[in-house]
Amino acid sequence: MVNVENIRNFCIIAHIDHGKSTLADRLIQKGRLVEDRDFQDQILDNMDIERERGITIKSQAVTIPYTAANGEVYELNLVDTPGHVDFSYEVSRAISSCEGALLLVDATQGVQAQTLSNMYLALEHNLEIVPVINKIDMQAADIPTTKQQIEKDLGLDAEKALLVSARQGTGVDELFQAIVARIPAPSGKTDSPLRALIFDCHYDPYRGVVVHLRIFDGGIKKGMKIRFMSSGSEYEVETVGVFKLSLIETGGLSAGSVGYIIAGIKTVSDVRVGDTVTGVENSCEAPLPGFREVKPVVFSSIYPVDTNDYEELKTSLEKLKLNDASLIYEKDNSAALGFGFRCGFLGLLHLEVIQERLEREFGQSVIFTAPSVKYKARLRGSAGHAAEEVMVDNPIEYPGEGRIEGAEEPYIRASIITPTTFLGNIITLCLEKRGVQTNMSYLDEKRVELIYDMPLAEVLFDFYDRLKSLSRGYASFDYDITGYKPTDLAKLDILLNGKAVDALSQLVFRGNAYERARVVCERLRDEIPRQQFKIPIQGAIGSQIIARETVNALRKDVLAKCYGGDITRKRKLLEKQKEGKKRMKMVGDVELPQSAFLAVLKTKDE
Repeated sequence: MVNVENIRNFCIIAHIDHGKSTLADRLIQKGRLVEDRDFQDQILDNMDIERERGITIKSQAVTIPYTAANGEVYELNLVDTPGHVDFSYEVSRAISSCEGALLLVDATQGVQAQTLSNMYLALEHNLEIVPVINKIDMQAADIPTTKQQIEKDLGLDAEKALLVSARQGTGVDELFQAIVARIPAPSGKTDSPLRALIFDCHYDPYRGVVVHLRIFDGGIKKGMKIRFMSSGSEYEVETVGVFKLSLIETGGLSAGSVGYIIAGIKTVSDVRVGDTVTGVENSCEAPLPGFREVKPVVFSSIYPVDTNDYEELKTSLEKLKLNDASLIYEKDNSAALGFGFRCGFLGLLHLEVIQERLEREFGQSVIFTAPSVKYKARLRGSAGHAAEEVMVDNPIEYPGEGRIEGAEEPYIRASIITPTTFLGNIITLCLEKRGVQTNMSYLDEKRVELIYDMPLAEVLFDFYDRLKSLSRGYASFDYDITGYKPTDLAKLDILLNGKAVDALSQLVFRGNAYERARVVCERLRDEIPRQQFKIPIQGAIGSQIIARETVNALRKDVLAKCYGGDITRKRKLLEKQKEGKKRMKMVGDVELPQSAFLAVLKTKDE
């Protein structure tokens, strides 16, 4: 085992697309963890969905051996983190297992919104920050301006910033030297009782739960008896090792190390990310501070397409929760779709990723309902009873219009950094989304920072995509939830053939209800197959219809067998068809295809 003084734990943090995964690739290649013939780009992103979208979703750890110029051997534990605002919880967990961070800034784009928020996150955990300017090989790279921004916006010493090109591998040797010289060694004591933090887990179908640990004090070895402090459950360690792209057994881990254990854990619910692991015989006194409880902001219900798959979906969600601690779910049911789960997500991208992972990794066919945020509703007090306040995130639980005295919706403080050329378009977009500008400051002659108070519900659907297209990808966006403000809330029901479909109901701001209802009705009209009778699709608030579309009837050609002949014979057949259609309409129910539910979630352009 390597001495504690020769261990360095660090993560790479940055805004989206500033080159974290590519830099991790170069460090791994330099550490000779993989043969050149087996190497592939984004090597730490091991999910198909990460490779396809070119984003990191899960933070991944890897141990890189490094021999310094003086012959000393170091163990560098790197954690690659996501950059998207929806996965900032992954970043906070990665940061808590490190002593230092490489803060990456793109030389062509400079300091962006997530660069700032990730740096503050690292400072909260007292990490040593090493600024790194990436993409210096690009034609559009502007190193002097980027250095200026590092000094002014981040308050770091730009002279100490390292210049690298992750794509070409320039400056990687200097980066290794800086990691060893500037990031402190872990402060753990090897002779103390075991204290280790669980910062991630994943489920292996052959070996059960694989627990990812950062050892703070003591050590852990094969055959040792351990206890999880939150649940009190005890296990015997079967395998201990480190991450070197695959799981490499080492027999033990000492203070300061990052690695994994397998201990025959069959019950998924026993393991909690943020829990402290200690020894059974020589246990530590107090657990390590865990992670802040994650608060979901977007809610949606998941139902299996085939109601018989409910139990399978439940097992899949349990295994997925192990690997994604920010997913929150509870049981739910709907008249249209049967039994399912009400889930909480950190954003719309998080929702899409969970949907794809359920379909790909667990082979589930699922339907998601329209996403919603959590509203506060004040109910009118009856005689002798005070008014009460309820939280509503599911349209099914929404009290009737007459019972509600007032409602509040969650607001965010949105920070947008954009080049000045796109300022007008972005201000128009924010106003359209009911945003109120609270601040506007010029960071330099080319960039401006806008601060807006906006309803979270407005940001859910297409705000991020439109911001990117209006600014040609240059504007960056970050937000914090600030609290609740009064709103005019309405429940939008969608009626098919006069019957409300509960799975299509939505809670909306009354001012946007007409527009939303029209869009949903139009999409359903395009998706529902035509029947032998007309199908009215209506959007309604209470008893008031505010939008309508009609799926026209298919007309069977009953006159096909009449060639020539008397007109009265043809009329008789048509009258007979008319009677039949009336009868059919009375008993006719409409079957909704799965694509209809998905169409309601899509933005205009898609």
